[in-house]
Formats: sequence, C-alpha cells, structure tokens
Amino acid sequence: MSFLRKIITASVFTGCLATTHAQTLFTYGTRPVSKEEFLKAYNKNNTETTPSDQSYREYLDLYIRFKIKVQAALDAKLDTLPNQQAELAAFRSQVVESYMNDEASINVLIDEAIDRSAKDIHIAHIFVAAGASATAEQAKQALQKINAAHAQLQKGDDFEKTALAYSEDPSVKTNKGDLGFITALVLPYEMENLVYNTPAGRFTAPLRGKNGFHIFKVLGERKAIGKIKAAQILIAFTPDAADSQKQEAAKKADSLYNALQHGSDFKQLAALFSGDNLTFQNGGEMMLFGVGRYTPAFENAAFALAKDGDISRPVLTEFGYHIIKRLQRLPVQDDKTSKQLREDIKQQILQSDRMEVSKKVLYKKILQSTGYKKLPVNEKSLWLLTENVIANKTAPMPAGLTANTPLFVIGKQTFRVKEWQSYLESIRGFEDLRAGKSQAQLLDQFIEISAFDYYRNNLETYNKDFAYQVNEFKEGNLLFEIMQRNIWDKASVDSIGLKKHYEAHKNNYWWEASADAIILTAATEAAANEAKKKLEANYKEWKKLLESGDGAIQADSGRFELGQIPVLERTNFQPALITAPVKNETDNSLTFAYIIKVYREREPRDFADARGFVINDYQAHLENLWIAALKKKYPVKINETVVKSLPH
Repeated sequence: MSFLRKIITASVFTGCLATTHAQTLFTYGTRPVSKEEFLKAYNKNNTETTPSDQSYREYLDLYIRFKIKVQAALDAKLDTLPNQQAELAAFRSQVVESYMNDEASINVLIDEAIDRSAKDIHIAHIFVAAGASATAEQAKQALQKINAAHAQLQKGDDFEKTALAYSEDPSVKTNKGDLGFITALVLPYEMENLVYNTPAGRFTAPLRGKNGFHIFKVLGERKAIGKIKAAQILIAFTPDAADSQKQEAAKKADSLYNALQHGSDFKQLAALFSGDNLTFQNGGEMMLFGVGRYTPAFENAAFALAKDGDISRPVLTEFGYHIIKRLQRLPVQDDKTSKQLREDIKQQILQSDRMEVSKKVLYKKILQSTGYKKLPVNEKSLWLLTENVIANKTAPMPAGLTANTPLFVIGKQTFRVKEWQSYLESIRGFEDLRAGKSQAQLLDQFIEISAFDYYRNNLETYNKDFAYQVNEFKEGNLLFEIMQRNIWDKASVDSIGLKKHYEAHKNNYWWEASADAIILTAATEAAANEAKKKLEANYKEWKKLLESGDGAIQADSGRFELGQIPVLERTNFQPALITAPVKNETDNSLTFAYIIKVYREREPRDFADARGFVINDYQAHLENLWIAALKKKYPVKINETVVKSLPH
C-alpha cells in the first residue's frame, strides 16, 4: 500500500468512527438539543468537576436557560445586526485556516517522523544545479550531467571520486560528498523518503529537487543520538581567505581556548571575539539542534563532549574555528502518546513541505464530500480561449463557448467559463504560476483552488467541529447582546426599581468589620518605600503619588471590609497603620494599604454603599422573571431516560 493511500485510508476510517447516533436530551419549544451537544458543552466547562447526577442537573438548568435566551435573541433578529455579523465574520476568518488540514493524515506523518527519528542515517551526496531560473537548455545539460554521474556509479566507480568529478555542491572539495548524519525532518520530504528507503551501501537514482538534481548514497545508520544545546565562539574567516589569515585565526582560537581552560568566562569571550552574528550577544548560545543541521565536523565535535559544561578544542570548518561548550544533552523522544512531542512535531510538519502530502489527501476528500463533477465541454475551443487570454490577445469567443458555459460543479456552485477567464487573467503576469504547465494542468490548478475556496467558505457544512465552534461564538455574542439589552442596561438605569429592591431587601446589605483605607500597588520596592514615606507625612495627598510616580504607583481609596484588604497574615488594623507589602507573583509588584479609620462592628449599608450589590441582585431578579416568561414561550421537556444515561 502506498504511503498516500495509507493516509487516505486512515483519514476515511477516522471519519467513519466519528459518526454517532444523536439522542435528544431536551427540547425547548419545537427545538431539540442532543445528548452529544450537551456533553460537549458540559465537558468543556466542567474540567475540574467529576461527573455526577448533581453536577449534570445543575449544568442542565444553566444550559436550558442559555438556549432559550439565545433563541429569544434569534427571534428578535439580533443576529442580523451589523456588529453581530461583522464580529462573527472576523472570528470565522481567524479560526478557519486551522481547520483547513486533514488531521488524520497529519497524525500519520507525525507517527512516521517519530519512527524515523529513532535512527540517524549517514549519507553522501552528488548535486548538479538547475534551479527555477534555469532555462530548458540548462536543465537538459544538468540532467545529462547527473545521469552521467549515475552511470559511473552503476559501473562501480567510487562515490567520492564521482562526487569530486561531477558534484557542484560548493562543500564537495572538503567533504568529498560526505554530508554526515541526518535524521527525520532535516531534508525535504521527498529526499527524506528516498534516503530512508535506500539500504546501507546503496545509492539512489537521480532526483529532481527545487534547486537541481541529487544522488544520495546511504553509507550507514546508527541509533539516534538525540539533540544538544550548545554555545560557541566562532573565529570566522571567509571561504577565499588566504592561508596567512587562516593561520592567524587558528592562533587566536588556541589563545581563547587556553584562556577558557584557565577560568575565563565563556559568555564574555563570546561577546568580545565571536564572529557568529546570531549568537555573540547572548554568550554564544545556540538553539537546540540535532544531526543534519550543521557541518559534520561541527556536529561531531559538539556531540563528542562528554558532559554539560565541557568545552571542545578549536574545530575547523569552512566557516572558521569553533570553540564549542555543551550546555545540555537531550535523548531521542519516541513516546508516541506524548502530547507535547506530537505537538512539537506537528508544528514542524505544518511549516514543511510534508503538508503537500496532507493537502493532497484533503483535496481528494473535498472533491468527494462536495460532489465535484466535471461537465462536458468543447476542449479544443476551451484551450484556444485559454491561449488567447494568457497571451492577452483580443479575440472573439471560440465556437461552442459562451461566458456562461458550465465547466464543473463543486457543492452547490457551478463554475463557468467566465470564472475561468478571470482566473487566467489573474495569473497572466505571474510566470511561476504557469511555467511548464499545459493548459489542462492550468485547469486542474483552477479546479483545486476553486475546491479549496468553496470548502473554506462552506466549511460549516462539512466539518462538525468547525460548525460547533463558530456557532458557539455566535450564540455567546447573541447572549451578551440580549442580556445587555434586556437585563444589564435595564437594571443599571432603573433607579426607581433599584431603590424599591433595596428597600424590600435591606437586611441583605451589611457592612462587616471594615475600614476606610487607601490601597496602593507599587511596581518596585523602591517605589513602595517612597510611597510609604509620603503617606506617613500626609496621607491626604495620596493622589499626588499617582501624578508623580510615572505609572509606578496605582491606588484606590474607599471603605473596604477587612477581608478585602490584602495582608500577609492576621493584622491588628488601626488608624494610620501601613500594612506589610504583599508580593504579587505574576509581576512582582507590591500591594499594601494605609488605614484611615476602622469600623469594628457590623452595620447596615445605605443605598449608596450597597448600590453595586443591589444592581447585581436586581439583575438576577429581572433575569428570573424573564426566564419564567421564556419557558412559557418555549416549553421545556426533558428526556429523563437520556439524562440517566449520561456517563459517570
């Protein structure tokens, strides 16, 4: 079974497993809510709660209230408001691309990368250049040259000798074609497949890559040696440096190595002398790397260091002399169940050419799921039209065609000659989109682009998880909108209703032991100390602290219950007390309070002091009245049998 077919099979099988029979948990009015929908919402919002009859019942009540509020918003056509539509469109555009992948095929690629990472492959290489800018004649000559090299190898010629004779890799003069060890996710995917499927001692047929032609020989393999984090001091010279310059660099490297052996600081020497412009400013520290990232001499020296902190003797490469310090060594990670490992590899795959494999899988699924159908058309006339448009030639529409002649159908959309013309006009000035492609291949390219665009624009129809996420955002926005209109704003401005609610429930609003206080937060200890001095001198001028502190001091004053005042431990609150600073772990700021007056007895709050609590309670009161009315409008019926079947 081919690798591509294996991915397609896995993808289709996964899709089959995802199909479940929906059971109705409750209805509101005539609208059903499935057990599956309820559990998805419950599990998302109750991650720290063990499922129980009580937790299900409590969340069921909340979810019913949520659904009927949203339905009220829909019936009021709040979803047609410009702000609602704009916010939904913006959210959709933010998340849609994360769903434009085939997860099953990506998981197969992740598994393959983990398996391949278990071993390192020692390879040699012959390269003949023929990049994107090469003419047809240059590409032909390059092909003839790589084929000649391959012929010599087939005759039994030595690979090193052949590489020196034919390879155009600039490093061949020093490495004789030996690239050292590589592992997974180092080479372009097509090359990696070729290397990992070639037995030790054998060489590959010529392969056309992005920049030219390649022949690889597998010299051997070993158990993977993992990754290393290192720092370096590079005494650099240019490839064309004179011998005298190289000798001078060698002396300088030896001198620095000797200084390190006698206790000099590696970071300081890197900052002063390293020619690596990417690392000298941070002590020479490099990113974590494995085999195949750097020249073999450098990698061999780095991985040969026995323990963290060891420093190598100067290592010569084509870039200069390197002094390497080992910082950390990490073994190969091969646990396929590790979420972190899988996510790390997934991110590498998403940014690599491997995604072309996954994209092909998704394209096949799109054509199948959207019911793609190619329609009969006069191809001779279509290719004549194509030629005329590409050449920007004004000509009448060829016989048998009109602008509305249908070409193919994707989903509910028919694509016609006029869309094909528009596409050709859009790529006319971009040679790289047309180079080397026949008219039929250009049409296939248009079909693929159209299929992806249609799928993206109608993804709710084809991807249940995406539809759920978009609808979740839509319903959340509608809930906020209708709560703002029906409850929050109404409660805030209904001064008569608020006052009546306060008078009817006065006994609910009390001050516990409290204090008039100024609560301050200082960005630094120095700012805190300065603020304390000024408070002790005259606390009434505390606002001047904010004006003169350049943002280093934040403060608020008022009456606070003693439990609201941040303190490290039990505190004997007294007037003029400045409490001990409490450190905020998130930003290392310091919070403390100046106590103006202490109220030790419990006493009722007047309306002004209780207003915030009254508003909250009045909102809850209005909401309960509204919910009662909504339940009459949308009668709720709960299927107790399904409720009892919820998993515990």
